Amino acid sequence: MRNELPIGRRGGPKTGTRTLLVCTALGALLAAVLHDPGREVGGHPVAAPALSPTAPVTTTTSAAPPPPPPDPCVAKVASLSARHRLAQLLMVGVDPRGTADALALVRGEQVGGIFIGGDDTGLLSGGLDAVRGAATVPLQVAVDDEGGRVQRVDVLDGSIPSAREMAAAMSPDQVRVLARDRATALKNRGVSMDLAPVVDTSGQADSTVIGDRSFSADPAVAAQYALAFAEGLHEVGTTPVLKHFPGHGNTSGDSHRGAVTSPPLEVLRRTDLVPYRDIDRYGRVVVMLGHIDVPGLTNGLPATLSPEAYALLRGEFGFTGPAMTDDLGAMRAVTDRVDLPEAVRQALAAGADIALWSTGGRTGEVLDHLEAAVATGTLPATRVDEAARRVLSLKNAC
Repeated sequence: MRNELPIGRRGGPKTGTRTLLVCTALGALLAAVLHDPGREVGGHPVAAPALSPTAPVTTTTSAAPPPPPPDPCVAKVASLSARHRLAQLLMVGVDPRGTADALALVRGEQVGGIFIGGDDTGLLSGGLDAVRGAATVPLQVAVDDEGGRVQRVDVLDGSIPSAREMAAAMSPDQVRVLARDRATALKNRGVSMDLAPVVDTSGQADSTVIGDRSFSADPAVAAQYALAFAEGLHEVGTTPVLKHFPGHGNTSGDSHRGAVTSPPLEVLRRTDLVPYRDIDRYGRVVVMLGHIDVPGLTNGLPATLSPEAYALLRGEFGFTGPAMTDDLGAMRAVTDRVDLPEAVRQALAAGADIALWSTGGRTGEVLDHLEAAVATGTLPATRVDEAARRVLSLKNAC
């Protein structure tokens, strides 16, 4: 019987030694390859063993947003003479009986807009194409056609109800359709701007200064119907004018007849100012300021002449479109205080972009006064340029 080694000791000491030598050699070879990955072994290159890759660290830099395109109205304004630039900020009443007065005004001074008031419909029955043709910069043609007791083409195109009657008997969508149809009639007669809708809140009697011109004493309802009216005008391309900021619906009297005071600013924030919140919902509009002394805001001035009133409109309410005055030439809240040329200067310097007077005439005198004011710095040239850019942009004149 042969002598057998126990399992686990087979191969004896020599086998264990050989195994130890082989392991030692392989370890040395691996160390050499790691030290020199390009080393050849037995005439053949030996690749380094693959190591777990480490994800590269990348740094990303956010690209700066592209600069906004240049405002084409800047160059357009700069191309106008100083007097023509000022004239673009004026909306002047013209004789509604025919074209002669409007043609002379536009040809002579190149005003930015004309206002057609009164009950005579001669100019609205034809001739506005010729007046527009006399303007070297597109002309704005405005009427105040709210409905009820304030409308201009009822004799020609039928009457529409007052704002209060609309809200009582019609849905907002029906008001939108009514405004669209009215804007179509106005456009066909050459009108591009309607000084409507009234967004004042009022529960006062129909015959008071605002009264039935207001859709509702409830600011949410007033805003809803004013928005519908504005949307209808927009459908035809007619520019709406929201009025009378900061709020004429609850004033102490009629600014046509003398100075008026509204409730304090904090009260207006809960009433007449509510429809101006989220003002972008109305689309491209003009906002008309009223001749209203607001305690806590205007320091005894009518809002049309108050820098604080324009700052409120631009700041708290974020309005970026043109701001227009109420009539500076025929309303005693202003005319009892200051003469027309100086009233226009004060309004523009305070922040107005469009100065309106319905009585016509005196345009050359006003422009002379404004030119002198720019020269002396009482009407800053930067303020004129800012206003002109807004006006020209609204008219797509750039």
